[in-house]
Parts: sequence; structure tokens; C-alpha cells
Amino acid sequence: MRKKDPNEISRIESKAEVITYLDRLKYALENGSAQINFQKERRVDANRNPQYTNRHTMLTLFPNEDAVEVLQREMASLTEQHYIETVQDRKFPKRSEMRVFSKQYSSEDVYIKIRVELFSTSAYGKNYIFIMSFHFAEEAFEDSDFPYRKEANKNGHIKK
Repeated sequence: MRKKDPNEISRIESKAEVITYLDRLKYALENGSAQINFQKERRVDANRNPQYTNRHTMLTLFPNEDAVEVLQREMASLTEQHYIETVQDRKFPKRSEMRVFSKQYSSEDVYIKIRVELFSTSAYGKNYIFIMSFHFAEEAFEDSDFPYRKEANKNGHIKK
């Protein structure tokens, strides 16, 4: 399990809520109504092992690809089995909640934290997707970290 951020309040959404959230995210990504903002460089990275930064992870996993195209594809591939929790950022309590997911790439867990702002950023009604984290996890996740993976594991339908 990862270390908890003291600036966040977390909760587990219902499976139906997570599926609805992902359906809306995928719809926004597929029809082009989403503007993706990815933080390649973060202030916290100055004190972090470079191996666990967004920049390093993207360069390692997708060295010759456009970051926004990669993230659009990878966000569209998320399922409820990848969901870990929903967090409210105490630093920015008026902003929408962030969702935390994890997927495995090259046998390593990647920690994914996204925030979707459902408001128009232009006259064309674009939604804003802020990808705060897309980096190798500092600690491996366990099946117990995923509230909706257990059900799938019982049926043998999910791979980490």
C-alpha cells in the first residue's frame, strides 16, 4: 500500500459510481471534448527519487510517443478493477475530487491520479482532465488496495 498524503481525505466510491465516472471520462476522450493537462514536472519531484517521477515513467514506458496521445489512450483503458480510491485535496477543497488508479506496465505498478473538471474551458464545451500523477509506484500495490479487483479475481477475469 502507498503512503497516505496528509493533505487528502479519501473514500471508496461505489462500483457503479466508478463505472459511471470512467464512462464519462472515456466519452470525453473519444469525442474530443477533453483537454488533457499533464504535469511532467512537479515540485515534489525535487525531493523524490527520479525513478518515481512522471517524466521518468513516461520516457521509460513510451519513449518515442507524444505524452498527451499516450495519456489519452491510457486513461481510456482504465476500468473499475484499476480503481483504488477517491481523494479530496485539502489544499484545494473547491476543486473536484481526484481518482486514484494503478495499472501494471512491464511488471511494475504505475500510480495514476487524475482530476476531471467538468466545466467549459472554451465556447466549445471542453472538459479539463488534469493528470497529476502517472509514475512508477514507490511501493507495490496489493490486491487488497483495489476494492473492485477482488470480485474479478474470484471469477478469474482480471489481470493485474
